[in-house]
Amino acid sequence: MNMIVDKKLLLSAVMPACLILQVAALTLPAFGEESYGGIGGVARDSATGQPVAQTQITAHNVEKNTDRTAASGTDGVFSITNLEPGSYEVSVTKDGFQKSSVHVDVAGRQIAQLDLPLHAAPAPLTDREKQLLDRVERLEARLAAIEAKDAGPTEPAAKNAPQNRPLVASTTPMPDAFPGTLAQAGKPTVPAPPTPVAPPSHILPEALQAPEVTQGVDNFTPFAYGDFTWLNGSPRNKDTVLDTKFFTPEIRFDTHYMEDFNQPIDHTIVGATESFRSGEVQIEQASVGGDFHWDNVRGRILFMEGLFATTTPRNDASSATGSGNGNTGGVGQWDLQNAYKYVSEAYGGYHFNVQHGLNVDAGIFVSYIGLFSYYNYDNWTYQPSYVSSNTPWFFNGVRVQWFPTNKLKIEPWFINGWQSYAKFNSHPGLGGQLLWMPKEWFKLVANQYGYGEDNLGLPKTQRIHTDDSIEVRYYNSPENLGLSKMAFSLTGDAGCQYGGGITCHGGPERSSFVGWMLYDRMWFHKDLFGLTLGGGDMSNWGRYLTLLPPIDGAWAASGTPYFTENPGQRAHMWDSTVTLQYMPKQYITWWAETGYRHSDIPYFAGRGGVTPPGGNNGLPQYFTCTSGATAGTNNLAAATVACGGAGTIWYPDLRRSEAKLSVGIMVKF
Repeated sequence: MNMIVDKKLLLSAVMPACLILQVAALTLPAFGEESYGGIGGVARDSATGQPVAQTQITAHNVEKNTDRTAASGTDGVFSITNLEPGSYEVSVTKDGFQKSSVHVDVAGRQIAQLDLPLHAAPAPLTDREKQLLDRVERLEARLAAIEAKDAGPTEPAAKNAPQNRPLVASTTPMPDAFPGTLAQAGKPTVPAPPTPVAPPSHILPEALQAPEVTQGVDNFTPFAYGDFTWLNGSPRNKDTVLDTKFFTPEIRFDTHYMEDFNQPIDHTIVGATESFRSGEVQIEQASVGGDFHWDNVRGRILFMEGLFATTTPRNDASSATGSGNGNTGGVGQWDLQNAYKYVSEAYGGYHFNVQHGLNVDAGIFVSYIGLFSYYNYDNWTYQPSYVSSNTPWFFNGVRVQWFPTNKLKIEPWFINGWQSYAKFNSHPGLGGQLLWMPKEWFKLVANQYGYGEDNLGLPKTQRIHTDDSIEVRYYNSPENLGLSKMAFSLTGDAGCQYGGGITCHGGPERSSFVGWMLYDRMWFHKDLFGLTLGGGDMSNWGRYLTLLPPIDGAWAASGTPYFTENPGQRAHMWDSTVTLQYMPKQYITWWAETGYRHSDIPYFAGRGGVTPPGGNNGLPQYFTCTSGATAGTNNLAAATVACGGAGTIWYPDLRRSEAKLSVGIMVKF
């Protein structure tokens, strides 16, 4: 109960402040260009600085001569949304105060933030003050006549006389209108001539100019109303180093050192999507790319170099050719693995100005199934649990992102298959994501998949899957030198395959998946340090989502007789990790992590490793002889004969557990 009460108090304190927080304009290329903007801020007493309630706010469109009005609330906060981009004169009035005006330019997709000062109305003029004001006006008229005479006979004096001089709106307080002495009142003020402005020596094309920066809280762009950099699976950068109206670059570097306590002789780490080599400094990821955005047209490209470029494609069997190497049923002519291996994201699309946005994109894009981001920099830990590591990182196809509100995304998919470059069999995959973030401290994401026939060699077997996560930030004190934030994430996955003799429940041909993972994150010293504890559990009957150990270079299409993945065979595994991150800048993370993983069946690489004598022989689908040569068959009895008798078959060293210590540096611009 105390936690609930504190949360309400926190929200009541934060919400008014959010409207006046000075932040950079949130130009999100993923959502394209918007047609409308707005203004928002607080009406304040210029003398005390206190908010003024129930003021009349008027936004006058200078070009179209139209007005929009609003009233400030009890806390002085006001907002006027859905304003057409353009020049506006914003004024505030209230009994007992002078009218105050400021000029502001409203841009599309941005909320201009401004404070409107209210100055106390002066007392009525006395007769003496009226006389002084009259003398000032006469003196100004005489000065104008003298200036006109000095200018020459061709310029009539009346032309330059400052009769009824207009007032100019200003954001700075005006001086007292009626000074207390005659000398002050009668002293004319001659404005200084304007300083000529030299033209710029070089003007960038509009596409390469930085977007205009407008202060305020963006309540129109989806998920721009709050700070979600605390989320697991989201980058924590609050600023963009370089941005233009046409292109927003993105650069990532990820380097690590890992020590597997099993000490595999071939340095090969088994069964992970982030951990591949032991006892070596390795570049996990080196990526360059970014987002293009112009006139509602959008595109993204992120190139992939490093270990990710070869380890990710090996888990996709769709690029198998269907002949040779014992592969059957593949549809991967034209070398799809090499076509895509150096690209992690690439798509083009269009943004429609519907409600809070509608995007239609086609290409290859990350799925974020399993909560964790494909990119390690975005995550609370480096090695995720099996629920995330064994489910898709990318999809190839078409997606539609619909934002009915700025807190909800509905995203259907039409895709080739379950993390596959090609379509395995007759049916493409259908699925989608629901993302709901009603508060800055809460996230719900639900991914659903079905219809696709995603197994190589099983044309009548279909797959269904659900992946659902919540994240909650239950403590937030970002300026605290001690504990500054606390949050947790919980993910649950379930799915199965059915058809062609395979069943979801029971029987010798059972093929199903269920798993969960839970992580708790703590930030310290103004978010300078992060500590994450957590882990998860996976039970996979049929092993259809269990990552294949790379025994003798085995990959998803080849299979291996040393670790079969047949319906009815179970893989049950669990793991835990402790991760410490040091984040001195928003663009860099230093980290250290220790983890333990366990399997009910031999799975992880032991001291002997998973590489046969002499290295991989190129035929991982067959047994290997102790000489390193292939037996040419995946039948154990036949392989024994082919290799020369009993004791001549080589076996990989597979263990039931693995402990690992890792350190690294990650950079993102």
